[in-house]
Amino acid sequence: MLQRRQFLKGAALAGTAAAATTIAAPAIATGIIEWRLVHSWPKGLPGAGTGVDRLAQRIEAMSGGRLKLNVFAAGELVPALRCMDAVMDGTAEMGHDASFYHHGKNPAFSIFFAVPFGMTAQEQIAWINFGGGAELWDELNKQFGIVAFPAGQTAAQSFGWFKREINSMEDFRGLKMRIPGLGGDLINRVGGSAVLLPGGEIFAGLQSGAIDAAEFIGPLNDLALGFHQVAKISYGPGVQEPGGMMQMMINRSRWETLPSDLQEIVKVACWQMHEDMKVEYDFGSGRTMEVLRTEHGVRFLRLEREVLEGLGKAAGELVQDMYDNGDDYMRRVWKSYFESREKTMRFLRFNEQAFLNARTLNFAFPARGFG
Repeated sequence: MLQRRQFLKGAALAGTAAAATTIAAPAIATGIIEWRLVHSWPKGLPGAGTGVDRLAQRIEAMSGGRLKLNVFAAGELVPALRCMDAVMDGTAEMGHDASFYHHGKNPAFSIFFAVPFGMTAQEQIAWINFGGGAELWDELNKQFGIVAFPAGQTAAQSFGWFKREINSMEDFRGLKMRIPGLGGDLINRVGGSAVLLPGGEIFAGLQSGAIDAAEFIGPLNDLALGFHQVAKISYGPGVQEPGGMMQMMINRSRWETLPSDLQEIVKVACWQMHEDMKVEYDFGSGRTMEVLRTEHGVRFLRLEREVLEGLGKAAGELVQDMYDNGDDYMRRVWKSYFESREKTMRFLRFNEQAFLNARTLNFAFPARGFG
């Protein structure tokens, strides 16, 4: 509990100081463009929150100070889940979050974050960059007056934190689970009840019993947010989000006024953020997973085959219904998505998946160990 209190106290103090400093500063100095950047994460949250801070510093450095971003964490300028609204109405020029938070505006937004049993992180960015995904994504964003770029990747997430075991599909019935996007639709389909909460409110929801379970990225963030204090079971694999692509949104009209060299700097910085965040989660999650297991008594369990097959069947039906009942745009997105998934799966299954399986075989590596 002390660790979580220290994280939240530090975040609150840092956030208050940052907000006071940025609000008091002059709005625009000669030759300098100052923009506001809001995001959906608690101040200082490893990975997502710290990634936004690094991006702002990188853009200012790369632009020689010509573009300065004043960063506001969740709740400092707008509520955590209102970043897109803030960018659309000009409250902020930029916003960082996960596009599935805007599922209610158009369910297609969720496809560009993660699809249950869909693409891995590398398959997803291959679709965006080479398979036509970027053009389809921009077609959607234009309707809301924004431009968006990939700017962060969680990689494969955990399935979530639970207060009781999940041993069969029946165990989802009546389960109240914090889970957004298509993953939330999946939980509703198998008899549970999906709840949308920002990351900073999940602990209280688990503690009060408002929710029975929750998913939020993985161990690196979960330790900082203290979920282990109110639930002791963490399930994997995160079939609901096999690769979570975060986004940087920019008000389209403001973007179009930005000089072309600054536009390029923003795009390059977003891409670097995408790569930085993925490897930070890859590196940090294994370490914090062991801390949670050995120091806090967390049980890391794998979903049973029966459960995986049941969720997979329900996910397939969910996607099929979205395609059958969708408009022309929705069908084009799904068609493009699955064409790209099929192409990238072919080689990854033959090569990378086979290697990962081979790495688990019974042999010592290295032969005698180090130390």
